[in-house]
Amino acid sequence: GPVTITVPGGSTPFPIIEQLLKRDLDWSRLVVWPGDDRIVPEDHEASNTGKLRKLFEPAGAEVVTLTIMEQVPHFDLAWLGMGADGHIASLFPNTDPKLDEPRSILRLTPDPLPPEAPFDRISLTLPSLLASDQILFVIRGSDKRTVFDQALAGKSDLPVARLLAGAKQPVTCFT
Repeated sequence: GPVTITVPGGSTPFPIIEQLLKRDLDWSRLVVWPGDDRIVPEDHEASNTGKLRKLFEPAGAEVVTLTIMEQVPHFDLAWLGMGADGHIASLFPNTDPKLDEPRSILRLTPDPLPPEAPFDRISLTLPSLLASDQILFVIRGSDKRTVFDQALAGKSDLPVARLLAGAKQPVTCFT
């Protein structure tokens, strides 16, 4: 059957994806959901979905456009990045993400708006991300690793800490 995953945006995942796509795998089984996106047209340089489509679709994978919908699938893997402020997907600290959020997907505005991507966002919620068999973080930088380790130890209330506190499945972190 299909393998359904979430993939982060930002600069970290795309070189990794390019390397993975060189592997001889049955990519037609893969259904890729962006964990979040900027609310811009898919052909805009800031669109995660557009970048994912350009990489995955030629290999045969399906890429889903993130829109407000009632339900999302159970994910085989939630691949996440994390910002230095402890945000995951587009769940920034100012958005006060909840483990009991009834909605699957939210439209929100980061505050402050990152200057490199000053756009409203659409994001999977904590319960949607936690509806996965495994969670994988890829984090670059010792500053981010410190934030992650503090969250893992329960020493913060940042979005990443809330996700880790709610995780019942295996969580792997590559740095």
